[in-house]
Amino acid sequence: MSITVTPAAAQRIRHFLTQRGKGVGLRLAVKTSGCSGLAYALEFADETTQDDLQFESEGVVILTDQKSHEFLSGTELDFVREGLNEGFRFNNPNVKDQCGCGESFRV
Repeated sequence: MSITVTPAAAQRIRHFLTQRGKGVGLRLAVKTSGCSGLAYALEFADETTQDDLQFESEGVVILTDQKSHEFLSGTELDFVREGLNEGFRFNNPNVKDQCGCGESFRV
């Protein structure tokens, strides 16, 4: 399954790439961290590698590695504003549990 982004997330990613003045897309990964065991990692990618899995959604390129894709398959990345807070939100169908602060998860 692919990784997708909402129109709001795509707009925000394009905004950040424009501000940076370079980049091919957004790299998503999963790392070991937090009280639930796994955490999301986001960074802007300036180039692709031969090991990257590449998805295009809403005109934005999303890159991930094969290992992370096992945890991210089917995920939709959204960008939300709630009061004074704003940020990316992962709608990941693989998550079975997450910590109280929402920073880490378990599949």
